[in-house]
Amino acid sequence: MSKKITEIIMPKLAESLETATVDRWLKKPGDYVEMYEPLCELITDKVSAELPSTARGVLVKVLAGDGETVNVGSAICLIETEEADAYAEIPGGALAAGLQPTEDAVRAAVREAGERPAASASAPAAAVAAGQEMRQRYSPAVLKLAAEHGIDLARLAGTGMGGRITRADVLAAASSGAASAAQPQGASAATPAAAPQTAQAPVSPAPTGAAGSAKPIEPMDPRVQVRSGGLHLSESPRIPTIEIEGHEVPGRGEYFIDVTPIRNTIATRMRQSVTEIPHAWTMIEVDVTNLVVLRSKLKDEFKRTEGINLTYMPFLVKAAVGAIKDYPIMNSVWATDKIIVKRDINMALAVGTEDSVITPVIKNADQKNIAGIAHEIDDLANRARHGKLKLEHLQGGTFTVNNTGSFGSILSQPIINYPQAAILTFESIVKRPVVINDMIGVRSMVNLCLSLDHRILDGVICGRFLQRVKENLESYSLDTKLY
Repeated sequence: MSKKITEIIMPKLAESLETATVDRWLKKPGDYVEMYEPLCELITDKVSAELPSTARGVLVKVLAGDGETVNVGSAICLIETEEADAYAEIPGGALAAGLQPTEDAVRAAVREAGERPAASASAPAAAVAAGQEMRQRYSPAVLKLAAEHGIDLARLAGTGMGGRITRADVLAAASSGAASAAQPQGASAATPAAAPQTAQAPVSPAPTGAAGSAKPIEPMDPRVQVRSGGLHLSESPRIPTIEIEGHEVPGRGEYFIDVTPIRNTIATRMRQSVTEIPHAWTMIEVDVTNLVVLRSKLKDEFKRTEGINLTYMPFLVKAAVGAIKDYPIMNSVWATDKIIVKRDINMALAVGTEDSVITPVIKNADQKNIAGIAHEIDDLANRARHGKLKLEHLQGGTFTVNNTGSFGSILSQPIINYPQAAILTFESIVKRPVVINDMIGVRSMVNLCLSLDHRILDGVICGRFLQRVKENLESYSLDTKLY
């Protein structure tokens, strides 16, 4: 059959998006690509997404390199396909938009193009070689962990890109008792000479913290002591790390880290927020002793029946939603000559990922009970940490809540999630001596910190809002219903 060159175009990922940035290519020229197989990772203003191939064949040319911004509808790469490939001829532009074709469209294309050629039983050797190349690239952190636990990296199956072994893979092998003594030949892999030219730099937890379930995403090092400074910590907070191509400076004790498109977007948004919004800050102390008792009573049964952990965040979100109902101005944005008050209460959650902070949204949070909010938080937090969020999960937020207490913080000053009017943080719950009726008692206390847009909000309204959140949190009792 004759060959033809098919253009893969940039799809319209959302109604309001006209461009997207190529984060990194998952395929390279010469690789064989199956239909709908991811070609590259794209970054928009808020989320990463994989671009699926709309044709089957060999990638012959990349038209947009890593970090380049491409307009919707522009060609991003070229794939050499068979002339009679029925899928490449599906009408209606469904594939060009990155969508799965309907059965009727497929049948119509097959009738027009003839019999569909059988898919290759195996990928070309080039694709296999690329996977093996990634498989054998070990970061310094992986090499160190493997040496400490006596793990033979050659015997592990990697879950990273191209089968690359990650820290989570090594820790999982160590915690499962699958560690095996490294072979003498493999020991040389831990030597500096065999280390790849990559560097792994720790990234401090983002100041806006992380929200969501305490369900562990990756196994923890069993030697690490579980922290107990905050009562709602059930595990040591994850320390985000990123693996980057290091640019060493000869003779100097430093190296450079390339700014990724998503980090550049975060920098732009944060600068816009602090430049345009006059930030003010206030804090209130809340006695959550009854809430701690309530959660302790319900968490085991909730885990058995619902399959997820019951954290403190659903209770905070519910309390904040109730306060917003009483003070709707908190749910607003500045529009130069007017203030727009949003009717829908869409609560954004600040979630820390490996190298960024994103804010997935609980839509219509005022229409959900505590159990429903708990499920939304668990789902969104896990999607965020595994890169499975879609644009619709990140749009429409009207107020942001944040769980900086997951890192043991007791006081913070968050940056407002532009263009919203305020952001509320839930700090770590700690036991402190408190004066009650002229007597000293030990109570579970937490600080709630509020950053506000002083163009829209003033101290009086924010003070009343925080008082209402405090009342709502302190009103929880053993009689509180989750459903």
